[in-house]
Amino acid sequence: MMSGRPTRAAGLLLNAGHAIDHMFLLIFASAVGPMAAEFGFARWEDLMPWGAGAFALFGIGSLPAGRLGDLWGRRRMMLIFFFGIGLAAIGVAFTRNAWQLAAALTLLGAFAAIYHPVGIPMLVRDAPRPGFVIGVNGLAGNLGVALSAVVTGFIVKYAGWRAAFAVPALLSFVCGAAFVWVSPPEAVAPARREVTRSMLPRRALAHVFTVITVASISGSLLFNFTTNGNGELLRERFRGIVEDPALLGALLAAVYVAGALAQVTVGALLDRVPVKLLYAAIVATQIPLFAVAAGAQGWSLFALMIAFMIAVFGAIPFTDALIVRYVDDTMRSRVSGMRLTVAFGVSSLAVWALGPVVKVAGFHALLLLMAATALVTLVVVMFLPRSEGVGLDGAGLPAETM
Repeated sequence: MMSGRPTRAAGLLLNAGHAIDHMFLLIFASAVGPMAAEFGFARWEDLMPWGAGAFALFGIGSLPAGRLGDLWGRRRMMLIFFFGIGLAAIGVAFTRNAWQLAAALTLLGAFAAIYHPVGIPMLVRDAPRPGFVIGVNGLAGNLGVALSAVVTGFIVKYAGWRAAFAVPALLSFVCGAAFVWVSPPEAVAPARREVTRSMLPRRALAHVFTVITVASISGSLLFNFTTNGNGELLRERFRGIVEDPALLGALLAAVYVAGALAQVTVGALLDRVPVKLLYAAIVATQIPLFAVAAGAQGWSLFALMIAFMIAVFGAIPFTDALIVRYVDDTMRSRVSGMRLTVAFGVSSLAVWALGPVVKVAGFHALLLLMAATALVTLVVVMFLPRSEGVGLDGAGLPAETM
């Protein structure tokens, strides 16, 4: 019976699940140009808001997913994730108009919501180096972002946008079948296990949860603005330099791979460096990078994009790391679900607003808006409690001081 850490094979599939989660959510953004043309839209910006439902359900669905993960079992929920998101992607491939597309993408977002509050707590349970585990998991997730850019670009070029949804769905089915085989049933649901660690007093925990949630909102806004807009930003500012969609997809994938690799380094540092100090330092670098990128073109923009995506992806592990530090495994899925519901629900506005903002004010204004958002994140991070020690093992939990 599975009573402790997941097996090595199950851990690999949990990381693969993170890649699938982010890849599937961003196929639409990578293929929106040809999809808009087929559905009769003059500009990609006009179709973009129709995908907001996927990200809204990605957030809202995290709350029931986290609750079911703790009370019903995380393994069962991961099986629903693998098979459900694959079926939803096939549904997207069969849509014939924008309303059908919006409904199918919303369903896809509902299944995508399962992964973060369920898969990550399952992966880090009893991990001796949770920061590193979170960093590797973040690498896997953002390799999924990179795969979405490059794989979608090539499939769209040679087989059309519908195949770009249908082909990855088969991969998800294979991973789900493998997960049935390598992940034994849980002996006891997480919520019914014994509490294994002390936690902060309720008031202090509420303070930390509020800071984590607000920082997660602003960080998720940046993630959604960049990952959903970078493809069109490259296309616009590489006009006359590189225009082949497959090559642009490869360039964008290189950006995401560079950012994803940074997460492993950040994860390793999380086990050794005070969390608040490291978090603030990474967020602070985002502000000037976005500001300078607002006026950059061509290869200068490409270099800056690599830099700011390293900073954006590098900030991602912190909210999960803070939950590992302060919350016992018996309730991590529920706490994660509450945080993600608020953060991802609000940040779905970025997907809805992206097209209209770029259409009216251009990418220059959008990048300046992202610089301002990063500044908000930095201010919020400064309200985290001071940490007396380092790492995520829970030793020497911080006092209620700033």
